[in-house]
Amino acid sequence: MADTTPLASLSLTHVHYDPNDPLSYFCAWLALVPQGLCVVYATLIWSTREIEILMMFGGQMACEALNFALKRILKEERPKQMHGKGYGMPSSHAQFVAFFSLSLTLFLLFRHVPKKPTPSHTPLSVPARVGLSGLALANAGLVSWSRIYLSYHTPKQVLVGVAAGTFSAVSWFLLTAVVRQIGLLEWILDQYPTRLFRMRDLVVEEDLCQAGWEKWESKRISKYTNGKKHR
Repeated sequence: MADTTPLASLSLTHVHYDPNDPLSYFCAWLALVPQGLCVVYATLIWSTREIEILMMFGGQMACEALNFALKRILKEERPKQMHGKGYGMPSSHAQFVAFFSLSLTLFLLFRHVPKKPTPSHTPLSVPARVGLSGLALANAGLVSWSRIYLSYHTPKQVLVGVAAGTFSAVSWFLLTAVVRQIGLLEWILDQYPTRLFRMRDLVVEEDLCQAGWEKWESKRISKYTNGKKHR
């Protein structure tokens, strides 16, 4: 007898769009930005072991939990022309990218205090940090707008999502500032689990590739100097 068990669809990357509309196709790709950012988070946490990035990811997950709760409290349906499932208020995409972009902006403009330039390192300038912040915020705007264009959300649902993401980002930034100020973060970094995974807190004063670059430059210069001596 044939198996008649109904199958479910894993809708993590399942996006409805108009195949005859290039802009709709572009918006469908924008819908994958949160998933892409999660990959970026995981890659950076594993490769750099920076506690600041781990804390930002923790805030991102708390923001997602807030969205999950709000949707089930408000229980507002999506636009009628949308065939998707689940509640629409607030937009999880808009909330996700609002948190990420604003958290990155707050870090670059207020927490990141790079060291003075050295022969082997030129830190990000203030204009560069402002430019990166602008790109992040513009990306958040595009993703949020795409949810309306694809009819996944109403403008109100997107605006509430942006507001919730903004509130979460500011609240988390202030909370982590207090954690740093009272010495709790330093205590956490001294504990066995964090030392086992070699967690560190350097990105607040240097870029992600600084430590490895200085080591490489030192090795390169030493090799060049030794080579000249043996000539």
